[in-house]
Amino acid sequence: MAPIPMTPSAPEPRARRLLLVVDAPSLLHRHHHARSHTRLLDRSGRPAWALHGMLRQILEAIDAFAPDAVVFGLDDRVASLRRERYPDYKAGRSEKHPELVDQLERAGALLDALGLATHTPPGLEADDVNASGATWAVSHGWDCVIITSDRDAFAHISDHTQVLRLIDGGIHGSPLLNPARLHAMYGVAAANYLAYAALRGDASDNLPGVQGIGERSAAALLHVAGSMRAAWADVDHDDGRSLAAALDDWAVETGSRRLGHSVVRRLAAPGARERYEFNVAMMAGRDDLELGLTPDVPGTPGLLPLDIGRVGEVVGFLGVQATTDLAVRVLTGDPASRRGTVPAG
Repeated sequence: MAPIPMTPSAPEPRARRLLLVVDAPSLLHRHHHARSHTRLLDRSGRPAWALHGMLRQILEAIDAFAPDAVVFGLDDRVASLRRERYPDYKAGRSEKHPELVDQLERAGALLDALGLATHTPPGLEADDVNASGATWAVSHGWDCVIITSDRDAFAHISDHTQVLRLIDGGIHGSPLLNPARLHAMYGVAAANYLAYAALRGDASDNLPGVQGIGERSAAALLHVAGSMRAAWADVDHDDGRSLAAALDDWAVETGSRRLGHSVVRRLAAPGARERYEFNVAMMAGRDDLELGLTPDVPGTPGLLPLDIGRVGEVVGFLGVQATTDLAVRVLTGDPASRRGTVPAG
C-alpha cells in the first residue's frame, strides 16, 4: 500500500504538550547512504554528511511539529543484552563503513553540545528509548511523536503516540501513523502490532517468525481472535476448534481462502509458542528507562528553546550556513508561540 503522507497544511488544535523522540541511528544510517556522495566535512575535516542530514531532517521536523522537548535515542555500540541472549541477533548485516561508524560515535556529543537530550542505555538500543519516551509522554499527559525508519516503533502507536516513519520523501512525504492508519496499512490494531511482528518475524534482526505464519495469516488471526492470549487459550482448551471455525467464517465473509485449520496446526506445532514468546521478548522495547526530563525546570537538556549562542556555534561547526540559520530559528524560539497547531496525522 502506498504511504500516507503527513499534511502540514491542515492544522489541528493541540492542548497537550508534545515530546519528539528520535531514533538517531536509523536516521544516521539513512543519511550516510543517501548523502555520502556529497563528501561533506565539518570544520575539522571529519566526515559530516550523515550528521548534517540527520540534524537537517530533525530541524525540519521540529519546525513542522513545534515540540516542547526532544529526546534522541542511541544504541550502545559496545554491549548488547539482546545479543547476549541470542548471539545471532542481527546476524547477516553488512559491516558498517568506517565513515558511518565515526559519525555514529560523534552524534551524541553533537546533540549534547546543542543542549538536546540523548540517551545511550547500557546494553540496549534506540528502540528502547522510543518505548520509554512514549510511556513517559502518556504518563505525564503529553503527546508523543517517534521519528524513525524502523517498523519496530509501530508497537508504541496509541491515541497519544504517532510514528513518523521516514522514507525517501523526507519529512513531508513520509507517513505519520496513528492507530487508524496503522490498521489501514496492516489490518492490525495498534495494541496487537507487537504480537503481529512476533508471529511474522523480522528478517532484518534475524528473528524467524512462527513457521507457516506470514503477514496475511498473522493479521487475520489477530483480527478474529482479538489477541494472542485468546488464541493460545483456545488452542490449549479446545484444540483450536473455535478459533479455526471463526477464521473460516471470516474467510467466507471476506471472500478469502479458508485458513483456520492450517493456522491452528501451525500454532500447535512443537516450538511455535516458544518462538512467538521469544520474539515478543526480543522485540519489546524497554519502556521504563529514566529519561531525565523535568519539564518544569528551564534549561533541562531536551527542553526547547535552546541557547542561541550555543546553537549557532555547534551547528556552525558543520559548515552549512543554511542549516545554521534554520537551527537558530527553530531551536531558539519559544514552542509555546506555535503550540496551537500540529501537522495533521
